[in-house]
Amino acid sequence: MKLTNSYIDNIINTALAEDINYIDVTTDNLLSPEHKSSAYYIAKDDGILCGIDIAKRVFELVGGNVEFNTLIHDGEKVKKGDIIAEMQGSTVTLLKGERTALNILQHLSGIATATNKCAELIKGTNASVTDTRKTLPGLRAMQKYAVTIGGGKNHRYNLSDGAMLKDNHIDAYGGITQAVTALRKKIGHMIKIEVEVRNLEELKEALSVGCEVIMLDNMSCDDMKKAVEITDGKALLEASGNVTAENIRNIAETGVDIISLGALTHSVKCFDISMRIK
Repeated sequence: MKLTNSYIDNIINTALAEDINYIDVTTDNLLSPEHKSSAYYIAKDDGILCGIDIAKRVFELVGGNVEFNTLIHDGEKVKKGDIIAEMQGSTVTLLKGERTALNILQHLSGIATATNKCAELIKGTNASVTDTRKTLPGLRAMQKYAVTIGGGKNHRYNLSDGAMLKDNHIDAYGGITQAVTALRKKIGHMIKIEVEVRNLEELKEALSVGCEVIMLDNMSCDDMKKAVEITDGKALLEASGNVTAENIRNIAETGVDIISLGALTHSVKCFDISMRIK
């Protein structure tokens, strides 16, 4: 997966405009544009790095005149105390870009680290870890990129990617069979249908109308095992709801194909990284 330069630049410019309204009162009044410094990123925890090229781009857009030497790249493991990158050049650029670059780098590395932890916990099973649409406004593609860097896969990017009947769709239309039948008459042949089910009876109904993917919403592991047996490979099964690092292995061992976690993007802990001027 590769993010487009225009998307990245738009995110960075929005963040910079938020952080530097007209001037940096401290830096612009303290240092001349000719002042030079050396700096480095240091990891303060163990995890998976993500977003280093985006951090580099921040300094290019905020003022330039900085040489950026990347020592650890996206997807690589980092340990507490590791030097991630070294920078040399305009002190004004380094100080103005410091917080925006770190905000992005820390957030994306936190997502990649959390995803990698989950992927490692279910290694050897049939299941894969995916994200959801529970993302921060404007940052969805960037957050989903971090999930792939951590070893996960992406669910839908948006509502145009696939047909997914959630409980509210089904309740509003009057039932699984009615909703799926009506939807199939209107969508193209390239679009799969996923249906959210809350119990085994709804699962059987979703199978009877040929749904390609079925989401098992907040089911117990015992019910998920039964769902796998009933489905018998006729559809992909996605486990969703109340998934944690503590129970993800048990969920994976039920035999489901996909485990989706909104927490990977909506409530992940930032990875601790500092920038220090030498």
